Parts: sequence; C-alpha cells; structure tokens
Amino acid sequence: MAANMAKFRISKCLKLVRENRLFARGFRSRHLARWQTEGTSGVRWIHTNPWVDGGNVSGVSVEVGDKVMRISTGKFARFADGCAVVEIGDTSAMVTAVSRTRPSSAGFLPLTVDYRQKAAAAGRIPTTHLRRELAQTDREILVSRLIDRSIRPLFPAGYMYETQVISNLLAVDGVNDPDIASINGASTALALSDCPWNGPIGAVRVGIVDDEYVINPTRRQLSRSKLNLVVTGAERNLVVMLEGSAENVLLPDFQRAIKTGIKETQKIIRGIQTLQKEVGKEKRTPPKLFTPPEDILEQARKLATEKLQVVFTDPTHHKFSRDNAVQEIRAEVDEKLKELFPDAEPFMISEAISVVTKQVFRSLILDTYQRCDGRDITSLRDISCDVDLYKPLHGSALFQRGQTQVLSTVTFDSKQSSLKMDPIAEILGGIKQKDFMLHYVFPPYATNETGRVSSNSRRELGHGALAENALKPVVPSDFPFTIRLTAEVLESNGSSSMASACSGSLALMDAGVPISAPVAGVAVGLVTRTDPDNPTDIQDYKLLTDILGIEDYMGDMDFKMAGTKKGVTALQADIKLPGLPLKIIMEACQQATMAKSDIINIMNRALAKPRNTRKEYGPVSEQLKVPMAKRAQFVGPGGYNIRRMTAETGVTITQVDEETFSVFAPNTAAMNEAREQIDELLKDKREPQLDFGAIYTATITEIRESGVMVKLFPTMQPTLLHNSQLDHRRVNHPSALGFDVGQEMSVKYFGRDPATGMMRLSRKVLVAPASSVVKNLNLARTPTSPWVTQTSGEPKEEENDELEEVESEDRQNEREQEEGQVEEATESSDRSENTSASESTTHAAT
Repeated sequence: MAANMAKFRISKCLKLVRENRLFARGFRSRHLARWQTEGTSGVRWIHTNPWVDGGNVSGVSVEVGDKVMRISTGKFARFADGCAVVEIGDTSAMVTAVSRTRPSSAGFLPLTVDYRQKAAAAGRIPTTHLRRELAQTDREILVSRLIDRSIRPLFPAGYMYETQVISNLLAVDGVNDPDIASINGASTALALSDCPWNGPIGAVRVGIVDDEYVINPTRRQLSRSKLNLVVTGAERNLVVMLEGSAENVLLPDFQRAIKTGIKETQKIIRGIQTLQKEVGKEKRTPPKLFTPPEDILEQARKLATEKLQVVFTDPTHHKFSRDNAVQEIRAEVDEKLKELFPDAEPFMISEAISVVTKQVFRSLILDTYQRCDGRDITSLRDISCDVDLYKPLHGSALFQRGQTQVLSTVTFDSKQSSLKMDPIAEILGGIKQKDFMLHYVFPPYATNETGRVSSNSRRELGHGALAENALKPVVPSDFPFTIRLTAEVLESNGSSSMASACSGSLALMDAGVPISAPVAGVAVGLVTRTDPDNPTDIQDYKLLTDILGIEDYMGDMDFKMAGTKKGVTALQADIKLPGLPLKIIMEACQQATMAKSDIINIMNRALAKPRNTRKEYGPVSEQLKVPMAKRAQFVGPGGYNIRRMTAETGVTITQVDEETFSVFAPNTAAMNEAREQIDELLKDKREPQLDFGAIYTATITEIRESGVMVKLFPTMQPTLLHNSQLDHRRVNHPSALGFDVGQEMSVKYFGRDPATGMMRLSRKVLVAPASSVVKNLNLARTPTSPWVTQTSGEPKEEENDELEEVESEDRQNEREQEEGQVEEATESSDRSENTSASESTTHAAT
C-alpha cells in the first residue's frame, strides 16, 4: 500500500511539472521554460539530478610518512561549493567550503572557520545537561584558528565575499589526531570549489620520538615526542603557517623539523592537484575585487607621502601620538581625494590611503634600515622587570617591554582543583587533566578602548595557549600543587603573548616553583618588497626584532618564538603572504634566538632562579603514609575523621593509593593543626577487651537521624547505635526518647560484625518492654513449653534470643507491627468480655 502511494505521488509530481503547475508563475516563466528547451546548462548537475548510485565519488591516496592519507569527494554535501573527506587511519573528517557571490560590507575578508568535535564520531554521548553538543570548546577554537591561519593568506587581495569553512568529524579512532585531516580537508574543499583561492596547501605534524623525526605521529607516539609541530606549506616549498610546542628542543633540530615537514607537504599538494584536475570546478571570476584604482593611488601618493615620512621618522612619537598624527593626515588627504574623484566610492579612497601608508612605512625600513621608534632592525625595546609585588599572592611579576605591560600572578591549590577533561576531549586530545593552566586576559583598557568584558575570545585563547606551551615544559610534572597562572595585559603595543611568557616565568620563580630554566619570548616581524603581479616573488626583505603593534599591522609576518637559552619551547608564525621561502624562516629562527637570550639576561637581574623558600601565605602539601591496618582508624566511619579535619582546619585530604594520602593546607598554621590531629588519630591505642553479653555504660557523642553515636571508653572510636536498638517501640528519631549529647546509657555488647568489624550494641534488650508486648508474649507461651535453663558456661537462651533480635532488625520491626495489631484485637476482646460480664451480674441481681 505504501509503495503504491509513493508511486502515485511521484507520478502526480511529474504530471504537475509537465503542466507547469508545481511552481509559482514567476518561477515558471524564468526557469522551467529554459529547462525544457535548453536543458540544464548553467545549472549545477548535482542540484538538478537525483541521487544515483551513491554519486560520482573520486579520490586519491597519498603516502605521508609511514601512513596513507585518503582524500575523496563527490559523496557528501553536494550542495556546498566544495566538499572533501580526508581519512588518516580510521579517523575521518568532512570539510565543506561555501562562498557568497555578493560582496560583504566589511572592509576585510569575512572568513569563518568552524571545527566541530562530534561525540558520535568518538562513540560517546555528550556529558552536557542536554546531552548534545553546545558551544565550542577551547580545543575546537584552537583547531579552527589553525585552519584559518593556513588558508587565509591564499585568498586574492581585495576578495571581500563572505566565506565559511566547516569541519565535521565523521569518525575518530583515538589514534590519529583529526586536526591534520581537517586542515588538508579545507585545502581540498577550496581547491575543488569554484571559490577564488590560490591553493592548494598541505599540512603535516612533525614529532621527534627517540631522536627520530616522525610524520603525523599517533597519540601514543606524541605523548613520548619532544616536539609537536604543525607545518603548513604551499607549492615550491613555501611556508604558510607554523604552530608548535617542544620540550626545550635545540634550534638546529627545530629547523630540521620544519624542513622535513615542508618536504612532506609537497606530496599532499600534488595529490590534491591530481584530484583537482579530475573533478575540480572552474574558478569563478568575482564581480569585483576591492582594490583601489591606479589613478587614485597616484594622487594619494602625491598628497600623503612626504607628510607620512615626517611622522614615521620622528622617534619621539609614542603609540597614540603617532596614530593621531597619521589619522590627521588621512582625514586631510581623504577630503582632497573626494574633491578630485567625486564619483569614487568612499571605500576605494580610504583603501588607497591605507595602501600608500603601508608603502611609505615599509619603504623607510627597507631603504634606511630604521624603524619608526628610532631602533635598528635587531634592537630590543627598553625592558624592566619587578617581582613579589604583593605579599598575600603566592607569586607575582610585572614585565614591561616598551609600551607593553603584563602582570602575572601564580595561585596554588590542591590536585583536586586540576582541570578535568570530559571523556570526549580525552579521547580526541589524550589529556585527562591539566595541573598547569595559563589564562591570558586582554581587557579593553589595555588599548585605551571601551568594550564588554566577557568570556575569552578566539584571540585570547590562542595567545594564552601559546604562552602556556612556552612555560609548560619547564614546570616539573611531579609538583605537588595545581598551578594557575594568570597573565593580564595592562598595556599593549605589540607582542603581548610573548610578554606573558616572560612575566609568567618570573612569577613562577617568585612563587618558588622549581622550573628547569627561565623562559623568554620575542616576536620577529617581516617587511618585504614583492612583484606586484606575483606576491610570492620577494625582491627584498628585512626581519624586525621585537615588533611594535604598527609593525605587526603594516608587515607581512608575526613570528613568535619562546624558550630557554638552550632551546625552543614554543613557536607560532602567522604569515600574510601566500608563502615564504625556507631561507627567511631559518633567518627568523636565528634572529629570535639571539633576542631571546638577551631578554633572559635582563630578566635574570630581577630574579635569576626560583626561590628556595615559599611565601608566608603559600600553601603546604605533604604525603602521608597510613598502614592498611590503621586506614579505618584514620578515615573514621563514613569518612567522619577526614570531614571533621577539613571543617576544623581547612585542609584537603586526597587518597593517592591504598596507603598514601595527600594533605593540602592553605598555609603552614593549618598544616600544623592538621598534623596534630593526624598524629592523635594514628597513635597506637589499646582498646579494652570487651566481653560478649556484658553490659557497659556508653556516652552519646552525636545525635543522628538514624541513631546515636556512642563511646564505651574514651580511647575507643564512636559507634553507631541504630534506632531499632534503642527501644522496643518504633523510633523515627533519637530525640523522641529525649536523648542528648553527653548523656549516658546502658548498652549490651554482642560482639563485632564479621563483615565490617563494627561493634553490635543494643539498649533495647535492657529496657522492659511495654505492657502490651508482655501480654502478647504471655499469650504466645504454652504450658507445655517452659523456659529452659542452661549451664553458666554457655549463653542462655534469653541471650540467644536477644542476639537473634539484633541480627534480624527488619523482622523484629515487622513483628512489632503485627504485635501492635494483636494488642488492639486483644484489648477489644477484653472490653467485650467485661461488658458481657457486667450485664450478666446486673440481670442476676435483678
């Protein structure tokens, strides 16, 4: 029946299409007539034809290192401008690219990259309260930045059309990292699409495992690797993007890793080009590229060049005075250009002034070797350092480099305060928890602006991750505390992330963290003169050490390197050109290394090594060994002793293994107080020998809802006397019997529970039962069953009955309910008998 109905609907729709009755009149007039007469020329085949045989799937396989990377297209997401699926091992990532055909109103390339970790790809369910993926995690944002920085430099100049690249994980095997597959998938999707893009690119991860270079290491190999470097390259061995962290790797090894990675990326590029020739779409020509006309540029040069040269050669200017002077020149030139070109778009005039400003700024550096603040190309700005700013802080430092100022503070806490990863992030990232965290904060006042102070932006997360990677290798892994390092930028004029690494290193040493060596970071810029028709043809260039904010904006590269005097711990290169030769990258590494050593020498004047003693207000942590035989004595019933110590002293006690406990105290005084209590608990105490069936006087130490905690002797641990053993009647709360802390009562001892070792006590057996209970017991006895007496050497039958009552509390409670019902019935029967007897007496008297 269902199949027949489906056939009827399809045939009906085909009939309506033939009769031009399925769509609106306007749509029929514009499209249906052309489709029927001209076919589907000009319309994408995949948009006008149904799914047939799973689509036209094409793919290539590329051997990268010792693994095979499979790239395919044509099966999924056919409505996108470009789609590619990249598989490494059993990890698969699908990346789509879509670019609008109408220009955006933004004055830049509106490129959006979203990398999403799907829980289903890892075979898990999200742990959020809605059990679905919500906002992007930090890991997703960092990988999105990797993809963005890899593909953005290859878009043509003046291309301002909204473009979106989305990476979805289809499957994750927990062995191969999906970020490399996502970068190559984005490259393939853009290369196969009709979007204007000067790709493709290739990306690999390089590691050093057992002194051997490994391409795209597995997660287990990466955990043993001294290097984690992501390299993105273009054709002709050009470097497009670098991102890496290392365990103090020597500079020659680091440079060799970059060269090895670039060599492997060429294999991926050739594979993508093969697929592009087979199924790639012809690149569309944008209706308009937002580049200023040559006549407007020429007039702008005549009006602004000399004035801008005066500003950029005056070393007395600081950040805001220089910016204000440039803005005044821009406003004056803008008015004159509008008079000369009244029909020109305002954006074109503004863009022409920006192009001229960059040309003047860069020409002064290339021709005179001088920078706008008067330094030569390898000089550092003035640096000052200060530590131990406030006593209550565990560690603090202030790092000032030129007009960039960063305040770093260190906070210690227990291991329980470490950042716990959710199961999905653990599978994808391989990290269970983080004991060292660096949080980078960039408030609006750092650049004399106003704005919303909210959660971290993508930029803040990226800068914080870079500074954290720079410092993490020198922090000892067995440090007894969780470390949170906060780097707050108070003033910013270039390279605030590297200033955060410098101030963070000083703050850690001020806090007494035994780091292996001081760490410093520096940013190296680049200014080039290229062929206007070929941006990759570099005719002249200059590398700039310790760049300003304006040099970062006007230049072609932001190359950040951090590390110790011995080696490199972190690296990040943002390149604005479609690629740089390896020669320039190697020179930048050398120049950054020399500057890094000079900065460490200046930092050593303030504090050269970690402090031997911790601060007065610093926390204390100790490892405590508790024998298995005393563990119950130390922990107490239900963890009572640990909870009591936490409430009274403020310490945190965590069990490490069967016999080891970690004790964290916020200060030394709290630790001394906790140590006294721990010594008292672990003191060898000889408990008195208790006799089975003996009666003892117990003191109430605590009132609970389930019963009372009592002590038989001062040296013994409190024991719970349950409500069921307090009285023959049902007791919901001990307060119903009038009990209070400190009150004494008589209890009978019935040995220890064989499973838990807890004492079994009862007050109920010593309390006379209610009269109704006695009556029921008398009714239940028979003359032929007298009480049996036994010898004094064995427990009497009465004691056995009492012990049985203690062991079967639930049955006793049920029996008491039944006895209550029997009691009511007996009393009712007695009342009826008495009434009958009185009536009989009355009749007899009458």
